[in-house]
Amino acid sequence: MNFTKSIIYWYSTNKRDLPWRKTVNPYKIWLSEIILQQTQVKQGLPYYEAFVSKYPTIFHLANAPENNVLKLWQGLGYYSRARNLHATAKHIVNEFNGVFPNTYKDIIKLKGIGDYTASAIASICFNEVTAVVDGNVYRVLSRYFNIDTPINSSKGAKEFKSLAQELINKKDPALFNQAIMEFGAKQCKPKNPDCNSCPLNNSCLALSLKKIDALPVKTKAVKAKKKYFNFLIYITKDNQTILEKREGKGIWQNLHQFPLIETKKPINAKTLNDVIKSYTFLKNKKFQLSLYNSQPVIHKLSHQHLYTKFWIINIDKLEGNTIPITKIKNYPVPVLISNFIESFNFNLV
Repeated sequence: MNFTKSIIYWYSTNKRDLPWRKTVNPYKIWLSEIILQQTQVKQGLPYYEAFVSKYPTIFHLANAPENNVLKLWQGLGYYSRARNLHATAKHIVNEFNGVFPNTYKDIIKLKGIGDYTASAIASICFNEVTAVVDGNVYRVLSRYFNIDTPINSSKGAKEFKSLAQELINKKDPALFNQAIMEFGAKQCKPKNPDCNSCPLNNSCLALSLKKIDALPVKTKAVKAKKKYFNFLIYITKDNQTILEKREGKGIWQNLHQFPLIETKKPINAKTLNDVIKSYTFLKNKKFQLSLYNSQPVIHKLSHQHLYTKFWIINIDKLEGNTIPITKIKNYPVPVLISNFIESFNFNLV
C-alpha cells in the first residue's frame, strides 16, 4: 500500500472545512499555526476568527498595543505565543516592509517559530518540500511504522522528521502535510481510534502487533510542583480595587493579576491577616478579610499545579494605583483570574 497516496485520498473526502485552508496568505497561515499550538481546533477557531477580524493584516497586528493583543488572546494560555506573535509581526513590518519571508531557512529565524511552524508556512504558502511533524504526525508515523523512539527526545525528533521528509509528496507538499495532520486529528486519534474504518489498517504495524495504545512513546515528564497562591481582592467603599502587571519572565508576563501572596503550604485566615497587616500601606488601617472559595481552585500548568485561594478584603479607602471595578474587564488577565472575575461578579458589589 502506498502510504502517501492513501493519506491524501483519505484527506480529499474527510477534511474539515476550516478558514485557513482557503488561503495561502502567510500571515493567516502563521496566525492559525500559532493559535493551534497547544490548542484544539474547536477552541482555537473563534480566536483565529477574532484575530483576523480585528487585525486583518500583519500591519494591523504590528501596530496594536501589546495589552490589546494579550486581551484578545485571553483564555488560550501559553501567553508567550501571543507575545512572540506580536513581536514577530513588528519585526516583519519594520525590517521587511510587511513581506513575510518565503523560505523555511528564513522563516525559522523568526521569534516564536520552530521547525513545525516554519515547515507548515513554507510548504502551504510557498510550496517548499519540507515536512511538518506535530503531535498528530508523530502518532500516525509511530503507529504505522511501529517506532518506539520517544517523540520528546532529540533522537526521536530527528528520526521522525527524516521519515516524514521521505514520505512527503514532492509535487504537492502542502497537500500531504495538511493531510497527515488531519489524519492524525480525526482518524488516528490518541485514544480509541476507529481502526476498523482506517484505510491503512491492513499495513499498520502497531495494529497488527496490538500496540496502538502503546504508541507513540514519550519519556516521563518531570513531576509538576505544587504552589500555593493567595490572591488579595481589595474592594473599597467607592468600588476601587488593585490590579498589578506581572513583570519579568514567566508564562503570565505582562498580564495583570490581583496582589499575590505565595506560600509554601496552605495558609489560614489568621496567618494571612497578620501578613497583610505587615504591609506598609495597610498599617493601622481597618479592613475585613474573608475567603471567597472554601476549597482551593487547582489550576494545572505543564510544570506546576497552582492551589489558589481568593481572599476578599473590604476596606474604606486605598491609596496609590487603584482602578475602578467597572474597568476590571479591560485588562488582560490569566484565565485563572478571569474565571474568578466572572464567578464573583463585581457588578453586584
